[in-house]
Amino acid sequence: MTAQLALDDAGLRRLLHGLPPVDQVGADARAAKLGTRSIKTTAKAQALDLAVRMVDLTTLEGADTPGKVRALCAKGKHPEPDQPDCPSVAAICVYGDMVDTAKAALAGSGVKVAAVATAFPSGRAPLAVKLADTAAAVEAGADEIDMVIDRGAFLAGRYAAVAEEIAAVKAACQTGGHDAHLKVILETGELATYDNVMRASWLAMLSGADFIKTSTGKVSPAATLPVTLLMLEAVRDFRAQTGRQVGVKPAGGIRTAKDAIKYLVTVNETAGPDWLDPDWFRFGASSLLNDLLLQRRKLATGVYSGPDYVTVD
Repeated sequence: MTAQLALDDAGLRRLLHGLPPVDQVGADARAAKLGTRSIKTTAKAQALDLAVRMVDLTTLEGADTPGKVRALCAKGKHPEPDQPDCPSVAAICVYGDMVDTAKAALAGSGVKVAAVATAFPSGRAPLAVKLADTAAAVEAGADEIDMVIDRGAFLAGRYAAVAEEIAAVKAACQTGGHDAHLKVILETGELATYDNVMRASWLAMLSGADFIKTSTGKVSPAATLPVTLLMLEAVRDFRAQTGRQVGVKPAGGIRTAKDAIKYLVTVNETAGPDWLDPDWFRFGASSLLNDLLLQRRKLATGVYSGPDYVTVD
């Protein structure tokens, strides 16, 4: 655990509840205003390609098969096979037991393999089980681990337990000479208040998170623009205070290119251009890529292709 977090629950409560309170009305208004920004055609083409490069193309279903994962990997590597200038996605996100399949399918492509772990999506399991889950995914070749925090512990004020768990999972990401990046899912739809979102963001970052992520995609609401804005403010202020940059990943409910561009504008205007990079901002999505491809084709040809132009994942 980091030196900053060598604290008990009372100490962490003082630290986290000492953060400036969030003005919910103001945050909603800022997000709404940023969501109205428009960009010109050339900038839109660049934004669409950047958004493609930021996608964590995801399948997290009980019915997932190796064939489905291989097909998703093929799409992630070459989203538009007849358009060689179309970039690859950032990562393919799967359950841990599909990591070896994804790793083999993506070999040599530069597309990363992300695995959900720690009893995703509920996070309800003993720590030993969560660490074994993480270690197995890392050993299988996962480049990134998306863990879920114990929301029950957080909401009960057991901040030290949450911090210790994140730090332990971070250590598991580095077992056996590996160095998988850790994305910490806050499940903001269950945190009830914007102040809790800010506190959970800081707690995750202080505990070693490489990314903070809004949601599992299994709870409603999932990602929202105001919540993502707050998390971007958190990573901006965290870097200003500590010198360490942390990424942000909104996940769930982002389905259109128009939505993605709103998020990119918010990133630029809130955290700054340093975060406009797949190393520091990702979209967790399954259907977003299809609309990005349709909009990309429309800009190039002037014609909007029908839904049969893209694959249904």
